[in-house]
Amino acid sequence: MLQPYRVLDCTDHRGEIGPMLFGDLGADVVKIEPPGGSESRQQAPFVDGASEDSGSLAFLAFNRNKRSIVLDPDSVADSDDDLQALQALIRRSDFVFESGPGGLLARFGIGFDEAKALNPEVVFVVVSPFGADGPHHDLEGNDLVLAALGGPVALQGVPERAPLRLSVPQVWRHAGAEAAAAAMAAHHRRLQTGTAQFVDVSAQCAMTWTLLNAMDAYGIQGEEFARCGADYPVSHNFPLVFPCLDGYVLGLGSSAVMLACLPRMVEENIIEADALAHVDWEAYDGTMRDPSVYDFTIHDGAAILGRFFSKHTKQELLEFGLSQGVSLAPVNKLEELLSFEHMRVREYWEPLMLPDGRELNAPGVWAKSSIGGLSVQRGAPNLDQHGAEIRAELHQTPPREAASAKTDALPFHGVSVTDFSWVGVGPISTKFLADHGAQVVRIESESRPDVLRGGPPFKDGEPGLDRSQFFGDFNTSKMSVSLDMKNPDAVELVKKLIVQSDVLLESFAPGAISRMGLGYEEIKKLNPGIIMVSTCLMGQTGPAAQLAGYGYHAGAIAGFYEVTGWPDLGPNGPWVAYTDTIAPRFVSLLLGAALDHRRRTGEGCHLDVAQIETALHFLAPELLELQATGYSATRLGNRSRVAAPQGCYPCDGDDRWCAIAVDTDAQWQALCREMGRTDLAEDLSLADNAGRLACHDAIDAAISEWTSTRDVFEVMHALQAVQVPAGVVQRSQDLLADPQYAHRNFYRYLEHPVMGRIPYAGHQYRISDYEHGPRSPAPMLGQHSFEVLSEVLGLDDEAIAAAYANGVVR
Repeated sequence: MLQPYRVLDCTDHRGEIGPMLFGDLGADVVKIEPPGGSESRQQAPFVDGASEDSGSLAFLAFNRNKRSIVLDPDSVADSDDDLQALQALIRRSDFVFESGPGGLLARFGIGFDEAKALNPEVVFVVVSPFGADGPHHDLEGNDLVLAALGGPVALQGVPERAPLRLSVPQVWRHAGAEAAAAAMAAHHRRLQTGTAQFVDVSAQCAMTWTLLNAMDAYGIQGEEFARCGADYPVSHNFPLVFPCLDGYVLGLGSSAVMLACLPRMVEENIIEADALAHVDWEAYDGTMRDPSVYDFTIHDGAAILGRFFSKHTKQELLEFGLSQGVSLAPVNKLEELLSFEHMRVREYWEPLMLPDGRELNAPGVWAKSSIGGLSVQRGAPNLDQHGAEIRAELHQTPPREAASAKTDALPFHGVSVTDFSWVGVGPISTKFLADHGAQVVRIESESRPDVLRGGPPFKDGEPGLDRSQFFGDFNTSKMSVSLDMKNPDAVELVKKLIVQSDVLLESFAPGAISRMGLGYEEIKKLNPGIIMVSTCLMGQTGPAAQLAGYGYHAGAIAGFYEVTGWPDLGPNGPWVAYTDTIAPRFVSLLLGAALDHRRRTGEGCHLDVAQIETALHFLAPELLELQATGYSATRLGNRSRVAAPQGCYPCDGDDRWCAIAVDTDAQWQALCREMGRTDLAEDLSLADNAGRLACHDAIDAAISEWTSTRDVFEVMHALQAVQVPAGVVQRSQDLLADPQYAHRNFYRYLEHPVMGRIPYAGHQYRISDYEHGPRSPAPMLGQHSFEVLSEVLGLDDEAIAAAYANGVVR
């Protein structure tokens, strides 16, 4: 899809997945490395589990489909050959990705201004901890500190202990994937304006977006959500994760699950046949959480389900759920993922060759396309493997031609989208288009509203379909039309909308959209150039395709529950529906690429995106490590396997914590000096990470003694002043007041017809000279029905009146 484009990848480990995704889509990605190789070649885990000389599995995971050339920034004073080669590459490239601060291009003395002078239409992307400028732009930020300052740590783990990170590094994987989507938005703006674009990606903001409904909860409902371990974290604290015969299974205890399991539970003497005959199952989902309304609550149901689950294996429960049409998801370990039959049938795994000749299975392409366009053409390169051929190309390939467009239109101005998606992944992905100027029409139903309209936070804590910011944050800048899709006339109206649409996105269970008469083969007849995206948990094909559910289920199957929690407790899981925060980064990039491909070729396509297949890229190094060394990533609390001390430490106040994450010996010495602990600084057994890892408990006690009487922000700023990575474990109230976020205008306050002036979470990146969305608040249910019928579809008054009278519009 992106074959015409060249990408210069100057990133280190901070963001290198972004250029890789461009390579998966066909772009020519040139990785520029200094002598000795990129710092990312020294990132754990390693092939033998310990030695940096054996090869970085993280590098292998995130650098496929790239070519490598070595250019030496330190030779510029003696010879300008490498600088001239770099300048020639910038002239001939469409995208440049850089890590910051202290990135490779900065060592050459090249920033956006210099790149723009060389190439007036370059898209220049910088991925950094906090952004390119602002009061916190120069703070130290690593995986734990950024996850703490971004918000998710505050909501993960059991309330009796410190808040939790994921035990597998995630921050730079989120930031890098989001950088790819941001670059594609900037590319479409370049096509409109004909000018260079600077893209400033904040890893902290990327982590805030993993909070989903908690991003601005305090500003909406007046209170924070609380961490609650493995319970359902939104509001009612009923169990999500249950022990089973060989591990754990995840299930939401709705009436559908209870009714599906009852016959088996009776058969297995878990419950008597008439024990629940008095339950009004139609009302159960509405009353199960309130014991004052009904005497059989969700907790009663969970206890019974727990006894049933404990008698069966994960595979048995998965197959039972599929046969009964209810969502039961195994909490997979990494080894179980590698043998998961569904992935084999979908031919997901991609062979990856180690330097020693062993072949491993790596996460493969993350979407299936009716026209191709995604592939793995080469593995991660050896250092300077393609240097000679790239240098030769500089003498053969002319610089890229300038575009002719010179407008000031929004990136996706003129793009029309029919949005059949709901819950998380689909709406967040179409929000990407809507906020950047596309006309996005959400097809909604009054009889079956999006479940997020019924999810907190609600304005002032008062539930209502138009009072949920869970729905609101994901649906800005869109229009809503309410149709009864069981009415054939409604289907005909949607077909009229599809005829004039560029994109249709749906997130139903496989086959549902076709049963409406709106499958790809049908709509392609109406609109041959349409781009249709079908996104669901497991994809459109495979033995587990019919597993419906949410990001909780996909997160459990994909292995994220297994790597979140304390080693002496069961899996907790990340906050809310974790994979719903990963897949939209991939889908947004894919939408932008497909639109660009259609612009150039006129060709539409059908894209099948399995959310689990995108998410597994965020565990790619760990999946490789399991196969290469036998180590299976699991729950480690807040500790790192390679650096110490790292943890969340108690501070003065109610549930206030500061994340401190030492990576280097110099940082350890600075921490000891700040705490006034010369004894620790002089202890030779603690002089390196290996020694500190062995004494982590004692070090934690010393740090906690120092932090516990101090203000949490005082601790953070004192340590940051001596270059020790530290950050407040921020909650939504802190995020709303964060001075870095105020500088970036991250939260946008918009006037909603029902909720009034409220905060909306903005984008995780800024694009130069462009005030991007959200452009308008999320719509009320059916708010734009008349407008869509009259202005978008152009129906006359008689036809509109008939649509309302016949119940087509609800």
